[in-house]
Amino acid sequence: MIDLHCHILPGLDDGPRDLADSIAMAHQADRDGIHTICATPHIRHDHDVRIEQLPDRVAALNAALAESGARVTVLPGGEVAETIVEHLSDPELAAVALGGRWVLLEPRPGPLSDSLDHCVVTLRQRGFRSLIAHPERHLSSDLFERLARLVAEGALVQATAATMIDPPADRGMSMLAGAGLIHVLSSDSHHPRLGREVAIAAGLRRLGDIDPVAEYVPWVRDIAPAAIIAGQDLTPPYPPRSRPGP
Repeated sequence: MIDLHCHILPGLDDGPRDLADSIAMAHQADRDGIHTICATPHIRHDHDVRIEQLPDRVAALNAALAESGARVTVLPGGEVAETIVEHLSDPELAAVALGGRWVLLEPRPGPLSDSLDHCVVTLRQRGFRSLIAHPERHLSSDLFERLARLVAEGALVQATAATMIDPPADRGMSMLAGAGLIHVLSSDSHHPRLGREVAIAAGLRRLGDIDPVAEYVPWVRDIAPAAIIAGQDLTPPYPPRSRPGP
């Protein structure tokens, strides 16, 4: 499996503080069946992440992982805040986009608004596709309609795997999946012992119980993440429903 959203780089943002914790996260991923992790530090105003330093940080972590025996490869990326997109150049966006093309987009706090629509359209005009993170943070009355509109604009939705099985978010996330509005799962892990594990498998098993996504779990698990890290275009095999599933 491929984890598209993980704060595994040490000494950055709110992820692991040191290399030992990063290595522990990689071994945790290995046990869950994850073979590739996209390192996605926060790219936003309250974190001093230097984009130009990320390739060297990723290379250093991969070298340490190989030495530790972890069977995991780390790829570059970033979790880009909606509020900072307009301040980043195209080369900067490409450096943190998954596969150089897909921007893992963190919406601003609160209910989704028209500003996110504008951001997705602007990114598309600049040659990028959007992968919307953290739908569980925005479970408002118009979330389904807004996400369906963003999908129509070419965006995909990335859900945090743990929210598919852990209350209180699990009910709302199951409804999103039933509406055809979840396309990939990721761990969004920050630490090997605190918070979410580097794990996806349990969330995928839950998707296997929810129509219309159930028959497309291999697409969610394998095809979509592989296309994203290859920078390829991608169209979901199931369209959004007009209303949430049961």
